[in-house]
Amino acid sequence: MNDYLMIGEVLKPQGIRGEAKIKPYAADPEDFHRWKTLYIQKGETYEPIAAKCSRVHDGFAYITLGDCTEPNAVERLRGTQLFIRREQAVQPQEDETFIIDLIGCEAVDESGTVLGKLTDVLQHGPVDVYVFRNGRKGFMAPALKAVFPSVDVAQRRIDVCAEKLQEVAVFED
Repeated sequence: MNDYLMIGEVLKPQGIRGEAKIKPYAADPEDFHRWKTLYIQKGETYEPIAAKCSRVHDGFAYITLGDCTEPNAVERLRGTQLFIRREQAVQPQEDETFIIDLIGCEAVDESGTVLGKLTDVLQHGPVDVYVFRNGRKGFMAPALKAVFPSVDVAQRRIDVCAEKLQEVAVFED
């Protein structure tokens, strides 16, 4: 299990004082106000960087990172993913988990057949969509209890109701 969770990405400089416009991936963008240290991945390590959030507006966070005092310093960070340590995050409620912990779990139907590995979770509406790959084939389905009755992150397994999956999934040809 990864000790770091990706919570945003540097989009661009904002203004002339070195502030960065951040696309948040955190469940609540307001959390950027309480995170004073973020991390940038450098190879296999994560380097801390000071962070001061001035505001959250229209779904974006505006943050001063490290010693960035002018737009060119922020420009060098464009596209950089920002992380927090797992213990800095609001812990998931019952029946919730971090997406990073779901990635790589195998979808297994009632007969024990492995249908694929979870490669992505799309969050574009009221219901998340799980994306699975099995070799060159893939499928996606809404993350509904009727389709996926149980998830066991420790065992890296997502149980699947095959009948319901056939009703709602989109399969690649």
